[in-house]
Amino acid sequence: MSDATTSNDAPVVHHLRRMTSIWVVLSVIGDLLFWFLVGPHVPPGAMTDQAVSNRFDFNILFVIALPVMIGVWVYLGYVIVMWSEKRSTAPAFGGPEARGNRRTQVLWITITSIAVLFAAGFGTVELIINNGSGGGEGPNPVWMPTGAAQAETAALKGTATWAPGSDKVLPVQVIAQQWKFTYRYPTFGGFETPNLILPVNTEIAFNVTSLDVIHSFWAYQLSVKADANPSVNDVAFTKTEHTGNFTVRCSELCGLWHGAMFDYGKVVSQSAFESWATSTEAANAANTKYLPPFAWTYVPDANGAAGGYYPDGNLTPYSKSQLYGAAQAAS
Repeated sequence: MSDATTSNDAPVVHHLRRMTSIWVVLSVIGDLLFWFLVGPHVPPGAMTDQAVSNRFDFNILFVIALPVMIGVWVYLGYVIVMWSEKRSTAPAFGGPEARGNRRTQVLWITITSIAVLFAAGFGTVELIINNGSGGGEGPNPVWMPTGAAQAETAALKGTATWAPGSDKVLPVQVIAQQWKFTYRYPTFGGFETPNLILPVNTEIAFNVTSLDVIHSFWAYQLSVKADANPSVNDVAFTKTEHTGNFTVRCSELCGLWHGAMFDYGKVVSQSAFESWATSTEAANAANTKYLPPFAWTYVPDANGAAGGYYPDGNLTPYSKSQLYGAAQAAS
């Protein structure tokens, strides 16, 4: 079976070869334009190593998908132009002849199979070498950056330290509740703040939990996302690479004001971060002493405030000044 349309007084026209040539040229041009003009500006950007990795993955998959889209357009456009009734009365390449074209069938199955298998393999490899999607490792990380375990152990003991130029992992706790996020910095006395400030060129360990319902911590420009579940500590890692502003949103439906549960954060220089953290620690010292001791999760009604979902009896209240109805623990 030939891919040519012939007539007694017309030369052989190799339609399939012509379409293939047009498709190859347009695909190469389209991929190059996308990669060099659009690719560097594709979200989530380059603020963290996770963001850079995810942007690269998206660009690779788009470069694969773009020729597929162009192939469909080329075929449809070619059919409309070449076999319209006004232009030609010659029969289109199709029907029984097309169904019996073994070469076309083999090419179609081979090309699509290669594309699908490559996408599956590429996605799997990228998930493995980048340690999960969005840096999320869940409550039991199978991979941790060098020094992360030591940093988190020190955070619980209250002995964690960090200074500009340090290669230590900085743990930051994200506490979600209806309908806001707050952040604790165990490396700086365990103070709590509504402001998420991070130092540049630093490995960050986000420890994400909730005080009430299920939320989700999503810092889009950092390419970090982790579920916030009550009584669970979900861990997500990323390394900041550029300064700038980012947005934090809840991406899990969590009640009436879910859509308004967002705030903003900053990645700043290491010296600016240290200055902010030490000054905030000092300014909040009087309030920090009334917070519960730093832990990876907190029981919401330790002061008797959760409507009975958690047991209230025989708990040592968090606050030394107000009991909120919680019974004193037996001495």
